[in-house]
Amino acid sequence: MNTSQSNESNPPLDLALIKSIQKHILPKIEMIQKERKSILQSIAKEIISSIEKNGSSNCNFICTHNSRRSHISQIFFQTAIQYYNIINIKSFSGGTEATALNERVIHALEKFGFTIQSNNAKENPIYKIFLSQNSEPILAFSKKYSDPTNPKSNFIAIMTCDHASEHCPVVFGASSKINLHYIDPKISDGTTQEENVYWEKILEIGSEMFALGKLLT
Repeated sequence: MNTSQSNESNPPLDLALIKSIQKHILPKIEMIQKERKSILQSIAKEIISSIEKNGSSNCNFICTHNSRRSHISQIFFQTAIQYYNIINIKSFSGGTEATALNERVIHALEKFGFTIQSNNAKENPIYKIFLSQNSEPILAFSKKYSDPTNPKSNFIAIMTCDHASEHCPVVFGASSKINLHYIDPKISDGTTQEENVYWEKILEIGSEMFALGKLLT
């Protein structure tokens, strides 16, 4: 099923993002392991089912603190949606509790090519993640999955960490729940490897989010 529509279109991504996607993300899609591809295919099937029933689909990426993996997933899936010109899917993120979006994630995203602005709040700052000059930025901040900015019902809950999946067996309002776990880059915090670990993590998650987007074209 082609989820894009020819009579509508998304604004083109910034050139810096397109170049980085083509250099760092697209070549990795073919390297995704078979079992991971199977999970992505399950998510794509749920998205298509939602579109057939409701005309659109909302995906909420959930981890415990909504500080790292869920944000990376949301941002790269939304980027893939825009890259592949898919107009009837939206990407969100949340946690089982709210903390703050980790600055190491922001640094890695800026290195990738995203333009980012912050309101510089001391606790739980709000970041504007720009995909292009002509589209509304993603407002990125830590929040519970039930936050008013997220969909309340008929959304697909995609669990990006095993802790959240185990401690949140029921995601209220979700039409389905799928596990897509990633190892937390937090394990590298404070070490000489943290910059490299976060960079590799955004490429890992980014390539899978683009693989998911490609399945929907």
